[in-house]
Amino acid sequence: LLVVNIVLSAIMMISVTSASKKTAALVADISTIIGLEIDGVEKTGVVGAVSQADTTVYDLTDETTIPLKNGEDGKAHYAVGKVSLSMNSKHEDYATYYETFSTREGLIKDIIFSVFANYTMEEAKANSNQIKTEILEKIQELFGSDFIFGVSYSFLYS
Repeated sequence: LLVVNIVLSAIMMISVTSASKKTAALVADISTIIGLEIDGVEKTGVVGAVSQADTTVYDLTDETTIPLKNGEDGKAHYAVGKVSLSMNSKHEDYATYYETFSTREGLIKDIIFSVFANYTMEEAKANSNQIKTEILEKIQELFGSDFIFGVSYSFLYS
């Protein structure tokens, strides 16, 4: 009985060890992928972490209806919702631009419209992070500054 128990324990340890190695390899692969995505985002102009105390959120005033590119069904689709921009209140350009920010809202909406016009409804739903990155890059180009570090939106698609 003792010999059988030792043999079965050895078999169990070998199978658990191989499964553990596969799990460790999977976790390493996932962390590599996440690391690559973080590196990619940093290269697109996203500023490092800004504390909540230094973050100001500007909500575009009106609910926005954005026409999307026609999909395979040939019908017109729209995204309806609100957009918010996250800004670093400690950034040197914040004081310069924030006071006149509402006068530039039309330019910002034009950027949002132009980015969404390149996507069908299905693509817009699937590529939310890519769309946010494109909008952020174009807004940062508009202001010539990275005091705006985030774009968030909540849309319903129809």
